[in-house]
Amino acid sequence: MPTFAAPDGTTLAFHVSGETGPPVLCIPGGPAASAYLGELGGLSAYRQLIRLDLRGTGDSATPRDLATCRCDRMVDDIEALRAHLGLERVDLLAHCGGANLAARYAARHPERISRLMLITPSVRAVGLPLTGADRQQIALLRRKEPWFPEAYAALEEIVAGRPSAESRQAIAPFSYGRWDDVARAHQAASDAEDNGEVMAAFAAEGAFTPDATRKALADFGAPVFLLAGAVDLAAPPHVMAEYAALFPDAELVVQPGAGHFPWLDDEEGFTETVAGFLTPAR
Repeated sequence: MPTFAAPDGTTLAFHVSGETGPPVLCIPGGPAASAYLGELGGLSAYRQLIRLDLRGTGDSATPRDLATCRCDRMVDDIEALRAHLGLERVDLLAHCGGANLAARYAARHPERISRLMLITPSVRAVGLPLTGADRQQIALLRRKEPWFPEAYAALEEIVAGRPSAESRQAIAPFSYGRWDDVARAHQAASDAEDNGEVMAAFAAEGAFTPDATRKALADFGAPVFLLAGAVDLAAPPHVMAEYAALFPDAELVVQPGAGHFPWLDDEEGFTETVAGFLTPAR
């Protein structure tokens, strides 16, 4: 397992899969270990994937000072990995909460990115509104699913400001286009990797400066690709359209029937769409 030293000396790990083409640096959400990304539905057949375990997660060390896990401070980790790999510029792919880190990296180091891919991204770094009503509207698209009544009741509790561990667990089916054995196993594995202290530190006060980030992204010159899941509560398509509009050159694709992990819902469709964006002919 390859490792490198972050600027503060913390040892960080990354995982490599695939041998085709230039590498794609992949930032997981959470923050969490990158294992849940897998090979992104087979994207490793098209490009080499470099999956970073964010500090305090997976095979990366937990720093002595958890304050270094704040999103804006982790930008230095991404830059250190780029330098370690000897890359002048990188194709950067980020999922969910990792998109906050990618947005902050793009704002600080725009010259280091060749292409930016945001997969069902969180919007905290750019300060876009995402309401409980937005989530409920998307959730209602699943009303014919057998698990819907229990999951929707739990969602209502969360929207009403009464979240609990039980309600958060009950809404898990909404994250997947199909709540099958594959989805259940994926959810269980992801839950086992959660590190509450690191998650809290990631979003601590000062982590996000939305106005400054949006201003920087308005001048971002590299091509940008956003992928939304048509039934994703965490990143509804209409909010993703607002996100795409923050960039001067962004393409938005809404994957039919997909939830928050679109590579699990349609492996072939996901990989072909993302690989198409990554082709040099673009």
